[in-house]
Amino acid sequence: MKLYIKDMFCHRCIMMVRNTLEKLKLPYIAVRLGEIELVETISPEQKELLRNELLKSGIELMDDKKVILIEQIKTTIIQLIHHSDEQLKTNLSDYLSEKLNYNYSYLANLFSESEGITIEHFVIARKIEKAKELIIYNELSLTEIAYKLHYSSVAHLSNQFKKITGLTPSRFKTLTQNRRRHRENL
Repeated sequence: MKLYIKDMFCHRCIMMVRNTLEKLKLPYIAVRLGEIELVETISPEQKELLRNELLKSGIELMDDKKVILIEQIKTTIIQLIHHSDEQLKTNLSDYLSEKLNYNYSYLANLFSESEGITIEHFVIARKIEKAKELIIYNELSLTEIAYKLHYSSVAHLSNQFKKITGLTPSRFKTLTQNRRRHRENL
């Protein structure tokens, strides 16, 4: 039996879900971003108990098929950007269609209707969030970050970064370093 979880994008959430399943003695096959795969079907009472326990941690089970599909789109994109270094061998629309078994036009329309932005804008926003994280870590050059996030050039990354944040990557780096120094001096 598969259950789906809303806004589950980090590994800490996976650990919290696993702990809850173990606490409730619900055997599971796997807990992945946005998804629980249980060994067997659970009763409506067990599902409600699980729902309530997860809510205590701010984690929400989903039942609506369209909401689940939107979350699967988000999870697939976040998995690609934040948890994988592999470059797609096909374009994103084909990848999403193949991975989720739906026509891309349907996915794109459903996503835009629900989220108020296009899948493309969601991807750009997630890539910029990842770029900000990598800039803060200060382990990679901007060229390496652009390559890691599959941008065609540093200029392309910089243009999208400025469009989303209002800052150039260099200015963002300077500001975050200044904040860090200021906190260390307190």
